[in-house]
Amino acid sequence: QVQFVESGGGLVQPGGSLRLSCAASGFIFSIHAMGWYRQTLGKQRELVATITSGGSTTYVDSVKGRFTISRDNAKNTVYLQMSSLKPEDTAVYYCHTVYDISDYWGQGTQVTVSS
Repeated sequence: QVQFVESGGGLVQPGGSLRLSCAASGFIFSIHAMGWYRQTLGKQRELVATITSGGSTTYVDSVKGRFTISRDNAKNTVYLQMSSLKPEDTAVYYCHTVYDISDYWGQGTQVTVSS
């Protein structure tokens, strides 16, 4: 059974940093691409960043240069390092993968950027 445990969200001031973690189990983590999405009330879930099994990354334009996605296959964990945070980054962040043609999501972790 595919499961994710997310952690690392919280309240941070504008300009601050946070690192999100997503520990995965139930599938062969190392051969699957992973992604981070975010969602705010009333809006569609937005893809923030992806990382392939080989380590190639993509980012939505609004976070380029500020966020870094990475993975540790030995720990079955994907990370999202977020820096220079802005109020508009406030959202619930979810990790995601596609396994055996199905979508799997973490439980979500709240990130609030506010002074």
